[in-house]
Amino acid sequence: MSDTGGYRVHNSRGIFCMVVGMGLLTASDAVVKWLTDGYPTGQIIFIRGLFVVIPILLLTLRGSGLKTLRIVNFRGQGMRAAMFIISVFCFLTGLRYNALALNVAIAFASPLIVTALAPSILGEIVGWRRWTAVLTGFAGVIVIVQPFGDVLNVYALLPLGAAVAGAFRDIVTRRISTTDTSASMLFWSTGAVMLAGLLTFFSGDWPMPPLTDFGLMVLTGFMSGAAHYLLIEAFVVGEAALVSPYRYSALIWGVGLGYVLWEELPASSDWIGITLLVASGLYVLHREAVDRKAARAMD
Repeated sequence: MSDTGGYRVHNSRGIFCMVVGMGLLTASDAVVKWLTDGYPTGQIIFIRGLFVVIPILLLTLRGSGLKTLRIVNFRGQGMRAAMFIISVFCFLTGLRYNALALNVAIAFASPLIVTALAPSILGEIVGWRRWTAVLTGFAGVIVIVQPFGDVLNVYALLPLGAAVAGAFRDIVTRRISTTDTSASMLFWSTGAVMLAGLLTFFSGDWPMPPLTDFGLMVLTGFMSGAAHYLLIEAFVVGEAALVSPYRYSALIWGVGLGYVLWEELPASSDWIGITLLVASGLYVLHREAVDRKAARAMD
């Protein structure tokens, strides 16, 4: 525990919140993967969304109140919601076809894509070290997708699409974070995803789930809502530079749950790609922490 800027920093608590939060999020994904055999993605998203929005709303009411949900930048919130919808649909559809750990790993390409886009969209300077890490991470994606092999791993493009959409979502988040609160962005984007899921009802392929499956859909919503709360709490109580790398604990959860539930393990070539992705992502986080520290020292 340390004291920074007049407030107490509990890094061990922040790490605990991050690891447990990523565990809950991955467990929620595992439940969704289990359900995708019998239900369309849109139906799962809608029912799950109901029980994600409710905890967010209750936490908001207990905190600063409904005023924090006010939208200031309507265009920015709309763009963020659109990217969030694409990201969620791509990622959850990918769970139907990919191993859990593989789906999670490819989605971690999102920070690398943000870094690659930062100079042109955000006007940020990216040094040669981070560019090297980005290219290494993209090499990892190529190893997994195998676009030049005899068999294209087309289903791996789904979490990759989620990563691209997630990167644009994060860029929009940076732009509107000065006008709109985190609670507002989380609530309205989650609501938009839920609404998009509801629209698939008119396709006519929503089966009536038995009580057990409906309970699982409710459970995945509560787990996802609790996970997002813990992830926010991790950065509230801990130092971002120390807490952020523990996001990658999701891969450990993914491998463990995937093996226990489906006896699935990524192929040897996939492990190479995953290693490149994780190593490059961790290095980008490290360089960003170094750059922030240097910028503070110059102030």
